[in-house]
Amino acid sequence: MIGHRQRPVIDARDIHKTFQVGDIRVRALRGVSFSVSRGEFVAVMGSSGSGKSTLMNILGCLDVPTEGSYRLDGFDAREFDEDSLAQIRNRYIGFVFQSFNLIPRTRAVENVELPLAYAAVPRRDRRRRAEAALEAVGLGDRMDHRPAELSGGQQQRVAVARALVTDPELILADEPTGNLDERSTDELLTMFEELGARGRTIVLITHEPEVAARTGRVIRLRDGLIAEDRRQDRELAA
Repeated sequence: MIGHRQRPVIDARDIHKTFQVGDIRVRALRGVSFSVSRGEFVAVMGSSGSGKSTLMNILGCLDVPTEGSYRLDGFDAREFDEDSLAQIRNRYIGFVFQSFNLIPRTRAVENVELPLAYAAVPRRDRRRRAEAALEAVGLGDRMDHRPAELSGGQQQRVAVARALVTDPELILADEPTGNLDERSTDELLTMFEELGARGRTIVLITHEPEVAARTGRVIRLRDGLIAEDRRQDRELAA
């Protein structure tokens, strides 16, 4: 069962990913190895074409390596078929995106319920858990608001609540501050810090040094390889 306390949440070993584009073979990842322990807050940085989006897709079980292994809390993603990977994504991984990806005409609480609906959780339990997730991100008084009635920061909080509602092992955030102002960015990063302090594992892609400075570790990719992997004191970095 996923959830063993001693092993890392993420264990990537010699990951290669090659794409065939016409007659050209593109080596997006060329031997990436690292692990992430429970409760770590990690930033992945790199220029366009460095391989960070490809790596995020593999970590999110949206793709599998061409070579090497990726273990999510001890389970090798290559051993699962597409249906099983979809179940893993729904249950064990929470996604947060730059564009929020909320359904425009649907209330906040219903947006947060969506992963539970896909998991066939009974309606009453879905509503209870969605309300609790919105309370946890400080939006208990905005449950019935639609996205257009919320600020950008509030919409991202709804997206975080949606990521948390399944109680995932791992949160993957792809440029989550890209559409936020400075205040909303600070609030979101504070929320991530608090989640990490409570044992949640968070990996985010960012191109902003000031965002990476709020994490406990920075992994920098270059040409499909890890160019830097350093831990940092968040208070000193900030």
